[in-house]
Amino acid sequence: MLVKQLLSMKHDAAKPWIEAGTIVTIRPEVTLAEAAKLLAEKRIGAAVVSEDGRTPVGILSERDVVRQLGNNGIQVLEQPISEVMTRSVQTCAPGDDAMTVLERMTEGRFRHMPVIDDDGFMLGVVSIGDAVSGRLKELAAEKDALTGMIMGN
Repeated sequence: MLVKQLLSMKHDAAKPWIEAGTIVTIRPEVTLAEAAKLLAEKRIGAAVVSEDGRTPVGILSERDVVRQLGNNGIQVLEQPISEVMTRSVQTCAPGDDAMTVLERMTEGRFRHMPVIDDDGFMLGVVSIGDAVSGRLKELAAEKDALTGMIMGN
């Protein structure tokens, strides 16, 4: 399965507040408190940090927020997210293999990856949950095909 197929499957009836083409971005000067509120309101695990809403300069995850609070206390909530975000954003392309993306996320211990086109603009974000869901669908299709071959269908 390709990343572009994962993006096409993004709309989830269990999360009607998230549209398939929506990329939640946040500006680098926003405070950590405001960012935490956005993550909670949108019920998402990460937001892409971007000046223009099209190119990522970082990513802020729930883990980043918790890590900062644990290390520095509540005063960190007034800092701009540019001081606490993950700057080395791992990205992928629509034609990348979803299994490769899943392996990169697992090895890097992160859960969200912006999908970038040839011009460096974001097309979407895939999560580790999206990649696992895509892989499970592939496995189910393979099982059905093998069962059909064995049963003579």
